[in-house]
Order: sequence, then C-alpha cells, then structure tokens
Amino acid sequence: MTDVTTRRGQEKSADADELGAALAGDESAFAALVERHRPELHLHCYRFLGSTQDAEDLVQETFLRAWAKRASFQGRSTFRAWLYGIATNACLDALRRRPRRVTPPEVTGPADPGARPGPATDLAWLEPYPDRLIEDVVAAGVDPEAALVRREATELAFLAAMQHLPPRQRAVLILRDVVEWSAKETAGSLNMTVASANSALQRARETLRRRWVRQDAADRRALARISEVERSLLARMVDAWNRTDINAVAALLGADARLVMPPTTSWYDGRAAVTSFLATHAFTPSMPGRMRAVPTAANRQPALGVYIRDDSGDFRPFALLVLTVESPVVTEMTLFHLPRLFPLCGLPTVPGP
Repeated sequence: MTDVTTRRGQEKSADADELGAALAGDESAFAALVERHRPELHLHCYRFLGSTQDAEDLVQETFLRAWAKRASFQGRSTFRAWLYGIATNACLDALRRRPRRVTPPEVTGPADPGARPGPATDLAWLEPYPDRLIEDVVAAGVDPEAALVRREATELAFLAAMQHLPPRQRAVLILRDVVEWSAKETAGSLNMTVASANSALQRARETLRRRWVRQDAADRRALARISEVERSLLARMVDAWNRTDINAVAALLGADARLVMPPTTSWYDGRAAVTSFLATHAFTPSMPGRMRAVPTAANRQPALGVYIRDDSGDFRPFALLVLTVESPVVTEMTLFHLPRLFPLCGLPTVPGP
C-alpha cells in the first residue's frame, strides 16, 4: 500500500511540474497536457455542433485559445474543467455563425418510394459519431459509466433533439446533465447568474422532453453499449444487405420503420415504403455482388459500413447505415453518405471477402 501511495504522490508531483512548465510557456509541455483531453473535448464539441469535422475544428480552436490565455489559469478549477469552459465558449461562438443541423423528416414530408431520391443538398445535416471515438474517450481515462459517454447522451435521437435548443440552453444542459457540473460551475463558465443557469436548464429539459424519449435508469444501465439483441439484429441485417435479400430486411423492420438518407431530403415512412424503395433502387437483380456490408457502430447504435463495387470491380466505401432499434425490431435506418467516416469507424478501405 505504501508503494501505491508513493507512486500516486510521484505522479501528482509530475503532473504539477508539467502543468507549471506548460503555463510558463513550454510549448511541448502544453501540447502534451492538452492532447490528453482531446478525445473527450472532441465528443463535447460534437454534441454542440453535430459534426465530427466541425468538432475537430473547434478542438483546435480551443487549444489555440487555451495557449493564448494560459496566464489566466489560476488553479481555482482543474485544468480539465478550464479547457471545458474554453471549448464550450468556442462552440457558442461557432453556433452564432452557423445554422442548426437538421434531419430529412424536419425538412420535408416522406418521399414516393417509386421515384428516384432527390439530389444532395447543402443543408447542414446532423452527422453520426463513430463509437471508436467514444471508446477513445474511455481509454483516455473517463469512467465508462460517466454521463459523458453513456448511451443516452450519445444516440442520434438525443443529438437531433439537442439541435432544437438555443445555443446558451444547449451549453447549460450539456454542462449540467452530461459533463455533470454544478449550477455554480456552469454559471461561472458561461458568465451567467446561478438563477439564470437554472432557468435555462429547466427550459432546455422541457424542450428535450418534448422531442426525445428518455430511457429509465435500469434501461440506461442495460444499454450502456450495444445489446445482444442489437448485435443479433445487426448480424442479420449485414447478411441481408450482402445477399441483397429484401425479404430478410423487411423481417427486421417494424411496421412504422423509416429510412432516412441525408444529404438528400428523401426519406421513406413505414416498412412497406422502405422495402419498396430498396427493392426498386438498391436490391435489384443487377445489384447482387455489387454491395458489401461490414458491421460497426456509431452513436452507441449498431451500424453497417456499406460498400459498392465500381465499374473497375473494386469495392469503394459508400455510406454508413445507422440502425435505431426498439427491441425486437429496427425502427429507423439512417443512411449517411459519408465515406470519410469509414477510417474513424475502424472500417477497412476494402472489405474482406
């Protein structure tokens, strides 16, 4: 026990020495210090902005601001909390210049499954977040049971609901209910009174209640990660896509299931419409052997990396298909045409046989 206590004391002293050097202007020490917090700050910024690329930009902005104002760190909070405050205000500045991110059902009504999907649009679409990045947060030392990485605060439905909050309410709710700060800490970081912060939190929670169904405590523990039921559904969905078997896909869908396909505004409402669209435009006689699906996960939800064989015979990353499951069926499939996310999901450039 003495050895453990001594080692912890040495580590604390080393951390203090590194912090001192960083704040004194040692760029390499500062870079090493802030890099430890990159994974969780990236997830934090994603919750505000709904995009991995925007989150990366804001993390870089956070580090630049932190370096420029390093002399302002007085040790009244942890260095981690200080970085969170800077990141939060950087996100608020960004949100004042950008539109909220949307999903196709918020933009237009359901499409005709017999018609071709509409063209891609330049609307600000909500994007998925690879589970591999969430696991990086855990690997960096965040408790896997912490609200920061729990499923309830990571799913697409939660992120979509968050987009309807004004920036300041969004910040208060994230800091209070996800980062788990006190009202006093939150108010101080946002230059608000405690009463104003509490009022903003109450309004934010009310908006969220109208737009997002929260699981109870037992369900949140059970669904910290993808469940066995979801793994089974995912395996069957991957097999169905690989065989372009529309009947197998239909068997996994609920009657009210939806297929959503940003960056087009097209989406399809109900099992019949979804399967009709897939049968007409994807799972056609010319498609067998042209698609390959690989299991993955995003936003703590099961997902497929979908590849398409090109004219040269090579498979190319096409889209990330994220499944929403309400046991025992799939209630929504969101097809994100974002091949750039494949490496972040740990998906291969070329799928195996």
